[in-house]
Amino acid sequence: MYKFRPPRQEELKFLRAIADFQFHARVGDIIFPDDIILKISRNTGKIREILAADGSSIATVVASTYTYHLRINSAENLLKVLPPPKLRAVVANEVAEDVITNKSSVFARHVLTIDGDLRSGDEVLVTDESDNLLCVGRLLLSPYEVLHFIKGPAIKVRECVER
Repeated sequence: MYKFRPPRQEELKFLRAIADFQFHARVGDIIFPDDIILKISRNTGKIREILAADGSSIATVVASTYTYHLRINSAENLLKVLPPPKLRAVVANEVAEDVITNKSSVFARHVLTIDGDLRSGDEVLVTDESDNLLCVGRLLLSPYEVLHFIKGPAIKVRECVER
């Protein structure tokens, strides 16, 4: 079971610092406003999820690494403030609808450009050629491999926008 409560000031500062580190930008204040709610495990006392004031999920905390798995609403906020190609993998418009429909993986052959600063295992925003958010996922390969491989999955999709 879980308990829900607002964060203490030092917790909010800590959560924002993790976001700044993980996403290589000053985005903690944007992702986590002052009115967030923490979902905390009763067994361990650790933060498991960060919710917006309306109860929608902003990010899930990975227990082993204390990093974040982004949700669509936080990804949309990141997309607004980070200039391309930061945290993005751009897929061809021809496969954009298939990516949203299938919600499984983005294959390397479909990725046109990708942020070269990303590393395998990083959170990535999947966009179309017009920089519209399609999905959020985890990068399975390095950016170099994504652009040079013609077979295999490049991004494991976690959540897609609703269309």
